[in-house]
Amino acid sequence: MILEIDAGNTFVKWRLLNHLDVVKRGRFLTEQLNRSIPVEWQAPVTEIRVASVAGKDVNQQIGSVLSGYHAIEIQFAQTTYVCAGVKNSYAQAERMGVDRWLAMLAAYNNVKRACCVVDCGSAITIDFIDAAGEHQGGYILPGLRLMKQGLLSNTAEIQVDRSMSSFDLEPGRDTSAAVDHGINYLFLSLVEKVARDINTPMESYQLFVTGGDGQLFASLVEGAEYFSDLVLDGLAWSLSP
Repeated sequence: MILEIDAGNTFVKWRLLNHLDVVKRGRFLTEQLNRSIPVEWQAPVTEIRVASVAGKDVNQQIGSVLSGYHAIEIQFAQTTYVCAGVKNSYAQAERMGVDRWLAMLAAYNNVKRACCVVDCGSAITIDFIDAAGEHQGGYILPGLRLMKQGLLSNTAEIQVDRSMSSFDLEPGRDTSAAVDHGINYLFLSLVEKVARDINTPMESYQLFVTGGDGQLFASLVEGAEYFSDLVLDGLAWSLSP
């Protein structure tokens, strides 16, 4: 079996694979790493693949915890200039978050055509790859939770993974509602802009969406495909021989 881990600033996502089949998956707050880990991380595995944008301290925690149960090398994915048919546009490739890179590898190799990758997590990232696999550049914006946190100082446990049931665009009648609905207003504007940009006279892009608020984004764009594990899917393209 293979253990794959996606460590972000807010959440750690993971899954156990038996060949290509997902045996188990889960998610927990990154801050909980120093208190407990899923019991499934202790299962016998032949490979451990990690994507992390959570920093050196979290990476060391992951390495320390897993080395107590496994005698195999822990593979940490890195952003490179070229991999799996995708060419990075950054002059310094290592300065691109590995989560963005892995999501692009997975998306492009899923269709081998022009694609746009939107990751709606703690930050919202938008990246364009042309039909030849050339990264055209991207955008980074604060995610829905960070937008609200910046205004109302909420914690990580509050207002995460927004759904259509809470997606209200009516003008708010109190400060909290005005903030929530204002964020929704901005989010919808972003969705509409991306929907226009993926269909141009020059090229049509397949839209891939991932992240905690990705299902909401995908539900608002016709033809968008939501992949909950797009970053984890990219690990095989980055780390497999």
